[in-house]
Amino acid sequence: MPTVTLLFTDIEGSTVLWEQDGARMSQALAAHDALARGAVEAHHGRVVKTTGDGIHAAFDHALDALAATVDLQQALNDPAATSGVPLRVRCGLHKGVVERRDDDYFGSSVNRAARIMSAAHGGQVLLSQAVVDDVADKLPAEVALRDLGKVRLKDLATPEQIWQVMHPLLRPEFPALRSLDATPNNLPHQATAFIGRANELAELGRLLVGARALTLTGAGGSGKTRLSLQAAADALESFPDGAWLAELAPLADPGLVAQTVATVLGLKEARGQSIAQTLCEHLNDKKLLLLLDNCEHLLDGCAQLVDTLVRRCPGVKILASSRQALGIAGEQIYRVPSLTLPDAKQTATQQSIRSFESVQLFIDRASLVRADFQVTDRNAPALASLCRQLDGIPLAIELAAARVRTLSIEEIDHKLDRRFRLLTGGSRTALPRHQTLRSLIDWSYDLLPEPEKLLLQRLSIFAGGWTLEAAEAVCADSGLEDEEILDRLTSLADKSLVVAEPADGRYRYRLLETVRQYAGAKLLERGSGDAVSERHRDYYLAVAEAAESRLRSGADQATQLRRLEEEHDNLRAALDWSLAGAASSASLRLCGSLTPFWGMRGHFAEGRDRCARVLAKARAGEQTQELAKVLQGAGRLAYMQADYAAARALHDECLAIMRQSGDRRGIAASLTYLGSVAVEQGDWSSARTLLEEGLAITRELGDRAGTAFGLANLALLAHAQGDFGSARALFEECLEIAQNQQLIASALNGLGIVACAQLDFHHARACHEKSLQIMRELGDRCGTAMNLLNLGDVASELGNTVDAEALYMEGLAIMRELGDRRGLAGALGNLGRLALDQDDLPRACSLFRESLTIQRELGDRRGIADSLAGLAAAVPRVGGSLDAARIFGAAEQLRIEIGSPLAPKDQPRHDRRVAAARSVLGDDAAFDRAWQEGRALTTEEAINLALGETVNC
Repeated sequence: MPTVTLLFTDIEGSTVLWEQDGARMSQALAAHDALARGAVEAHHGRVVKTTGDGIHAAFDHALDALAATVDLQQALNDPAATSGVPLRVRCGLHKGVVERRDDDYFGSSVNRAARIMSAAHGGQVLLSQAVVDDVADKLPAEVALRDLGKVRLKDLATPEQIWQVMHPLLRPEFPALRSLDATPNNLPHQATAFIGRANELAELGRLLVGARALTLTGAGGSGKTRLSLQAAADALESFPDGAWLAELAPLADPGLVAQTVATVLGLKEARGQSIAQTLCEHLNDKKLLLLLDNCEHLLDGCAQLVDTLVRRCPGVKILASSRQALGIAGEQIYRVPSLTLPDAKQTATQQSIRSFESVQLFIDRASLVRADFQVTDRNAPALASLCRQLDGIPLAIELAAARVRTLSIEEIDHKLDRRFRLLTGGSRTALPRHQTLRSLIDWSYDLLPEPEKLLLQRLSIFAGGWTLEAAEAVCADSGLEDEEILDRLTSLADKSLVVAEPADGRYRYRLLETVRQYAGAKLLERGSGDAVSERHRDYYLAVAEAAESRLRSGADQATQLRRLEEEHDNLRAALDWSLAGAASSASLRLCGSLTPFWGMRGHFAEGRDRCARVLAKARAGEQTQELAKVLQGAGRLAYMQADYAAARALHDECLAIMRQSGDRRGIAASLTYLGSVAVEQGDWSSARTLLEEGLAITRELGDRAGTAFGLANLALLAHAQGDFGSARALFEECLEIAQNQQLIASALNGLGIVACAQLDFHHARACHEKSLQIMRELGDRCGTAMNLLNLGDVASELGNTVDAEALYMEGLAIMRELGDRRGLAGALGNLGRLALDQDDLPRACSLFRESLTIQRELGDRRGIADSLAGLAAAVPRVGGSLDAARIFGAAEQLRIEIGSPLAPKDQPRHDRRVAAARSVLGDDAAFDRAWQEGRALTTEEAINLALGETVNC
């Protein structure tokens, strides 16, 4: 990490200047910014960003920073330079180690520099000892330094030796520095740096302006105390009579709260008066900030005192910290959030995670116990995981950081499932409940009434959060009535043990993972876990089955997909619990209901794994329809990953059960799915036999919907073979007998695809537009997106690239909204082919690479082959013919391995692109050798080649 010199500046009294003449101040500020930037850049510095009415700049050398600052102050001496508005700018410089990301700086050195600046007065330049050590022996001739002594800055950390820059053209004398020592207070020194929380401090500063009583609430260990102390330090200038901290944690008697505050203020109870009266008389004319820390176990006493002071002492403001609000009139409540966390969806590297507050805190505290501690790309994923598992709770992170004395980050992360044994050994001088994670939660839990303890235990069964409806269904029984769930849940949220978050017009609740593990252990101790787990399983089985029926009908599809995604962790937990016992009908029903969701959301690998686990238990039992449904769903997921051998085996097994049970509709469906697999493998003869057999059954049964489905699949077979006339006739017959709007829209979509292949573009467009209208009326978002993409194909064939682009982008947006990753990859491929046709090769490469990345994650091997071929078509035209040949060869080999040759209708375009690549190289022998090299690559090696930097694209 680099060491730089940081400069912070700020205009003193800018608020008054803005109020007096905003127009002139706007001009003056623009002139100030130009002067500041000019001074910084003239001395080899860089302006990192503007901060309110000042700047934040960085320099590689401290002497450059000093020279730039002196030049800036001299330039500001002339009011004419700032549109006639005299600006008094305070400046602070500090040198230290920083972390740089996205052209910004992070770390304790940045905070220290800002604090040094905030201690200065307008026109004053202050330096830290670190800067002085660097420049003292090489100062410019007219510059001198004045030692101002050790100063307690407003970060509450170790006092800083501060120096003032002296120059003949700068003002020499100023009032006492704006430090903690300048105003009466008893705010304690802090042995460690205050990390992050810039947004929270800004918000608290704003709230303190208007609020008389401000209470910080949050879970134990969330940093309420440290944040309130820092907020008080920042606001100290607004309270000439000081800021005073009353620590209430040691008290057990609510009647002692007022006495404790009086003792902090040096007051004694007057004869004939209560201590509260003495306090009010003393504070009546004072402008003072009173901090009450750890109020949750003394709520009545704290509430009574604060209410009295607010009503009788107009200049007094209260800043309280408590796991539960005081509950008095006029109280402003601020919930302290967890520290910011790395995104689980982003790749964690030592660079990408350093800007997150939880990571910064861990690094800072770990460095205190191991001077050689470092974050690397190797341990960054474990550190990101660790911070997420600990929910960004500062105390938990500090306890974990203390373990780096003897454990690696990876080991700590791995052992967090035993966190209550691992996270011990906090500071011996801390409150006892802050020395271990278990004692911290014990404190909150022991304060709960018995019904709330019971509810908290039962809520631990939820994974990833829950709704009120779910809590009432799962947690209520004879010992806890459903009518009281809401009030008990609200009380737990008020006490910071449950997190309540608004979502889609309602509230969703969750437990921090540490609280969840604690409550789960208590549930096991009580011995009622299985009954709660069974109710949880049954509730989410009903959710899955209801959503499945709406997904299949197309009604409210996007909402249902979002609901299932939101509840995915609960659905997983319900299925895991079912699988932990004997094979059950419920586990089959739940798994079977989820397969459409897993397919649409692209959870192919997870879905197949869960189906396999359910099937491994269920196959030994009765051959039921529920078992057949899971087999069919697993077969569809294998098909989506182009694992055609597995798909065929699963559908064969399903077909055997259907034949045994005599379920003719089920037999027809299995035959149709097997026919679809054969189509993808180019086994036209088998495909036709299977599809026609399935179609014959549905005709015999008079199943119009099944018949329409079978006709559509036969049409797709004909289309794949290039027999567009037959395909059109089959789709038209399908359209004639289709009775529901979903099948009608699907048939019209198929007719549009065939018409486009026949170059009958106007009819194709009409079919897709009619299908699109129906899909929109049904609310079928997936069907809507597919029609938009097909309309884009029509526009592309007509040469209307602007419309094609717009249609593809609209379809792409819906796929993103739905989270349909397979559809998203397909849409990206469409855009890639359009870019190829427009000779926009860099964009084509980018789109095919994005599509390929998604398909690799999904394990969609046919999609991988398509994207590889698309990328190969772009590569030679920008100078990479040999790489193109290798990628073409790899795509061909992959198609052979999965048994999915190119359809005849697609072969001519592919052949033209291969020929174009050959012609660019002009060496057939070299091209053929490279092609064979590509065929020898594994799929992963081919993907790495296509995505690697060596491919010139």
